[in-house]
Amino acid sequence: MSTEDVAPTPLQAFDIGQDGKATPAQSISTHLPTDVTYRWLHFDLVDANLAAWCASQLPLRAGRALLAAKTRPHMDDDENGIVLTLRGINMNAGEELSNMVSLRIWMTGNLVVTVRRLRVFAMDDLAANIAAGDCPTTSAHMVARITENLVDRIETVSVELEEKTDTMEDTVYEGGATELPDLFDIQRTAIRLRRHIGPMKDTLSALAENHSGLMPDNLRNRMRDTANRAMRSVEEVEEVRDRLRALSAHIDMTHDARVARNGYTLSIVAAIFLPLGFITGLLGVNVGGVPGTDHPHAFAILCLLMLALGVGTYAVLRWIKWF
Repeated sequence: MSTEDVAPTPLQAFDIGQDGKATPAQSISTHLPTDVTYRWLHFDLVDANLAAWCASQLPLRAGRALLAAKTRPHMDDDENGIVLTLRGINMNAGEELSNMVSLRIWMTGNLVVTVRRLRVFAMDDLAANIAAGDCPTTSAHMVARITENLVDRIETVSVELEEKTDTMEDTVYEGGATELPDLFDIQRTAIRLRRHIGPMKDTLSALAENHSGLMPDNLRNRMRDTANRAMRSVEEVEEVRDRLRALSAHIDMTHDARVARNGYTLSIVAAIFLPLGFITGLLGVNVGGVPGTDHPHAFAILCLLMLALGVGTYAVLRWIKWF
């Protein structure tokens, strides 16, 4: 069976010529014509023919990395090429941003193969730019552009989280609010983002220091800048996580203090009315000999005595500094 018989259908396929212009790829073979500088092939992991194509066209290590069921951001390289696994913001409808999408990359001097499971909008934007003539000149520049597009969206989300946190802090610390419906959702988002962005920062740093020869020296500063931007996003997300944790603790403390204050007030009221309740209960027993039953002013006298007792109890509690 030929390669074409089991060929997967690429989501994107471009040949970038020596003149720097992109044209639709003539095929999805990894063997390129002499006038092509490099080829970019972008696949969907669910394509039933992708595994067979990887087995026939790519080194074993590359195929395993592109087809892995579970991934985490990492970089690996050898004399054949560089394997990258990156993460991007999940902008798919009905999905949470923090459930970051995986992007697997195999790069050689004349080939860039990318595989995704869920749609990666950064790659769609890159394809649109290439189709419009804005094309990376080499495979290394292509990977640099991919990482920049992914980090751009990560930065946007981290800044938005920081702004939402600022608003929440103003609402609580200045406005006195005691409830924030979105607090735990944003806190969970920050925790999940930190889980993925941290390893991705390390991956980009490793790529910037790669000495396989595939990443030229003139791209190292550019890649270091991308890694630093990812590091800044990690720091922002960590700060958001810690600030939200402190905000949640402040709300809990405020709520506990209010409950304690209310309970303290009720205990004082109960202490004042306890002897009054005892007297009224004692005078209300249904037996003979209750004093004042025949006296016309007994009720008024009882009220005055109870008022005096209540005031006296209040004064005693103040004197012993209960409140």
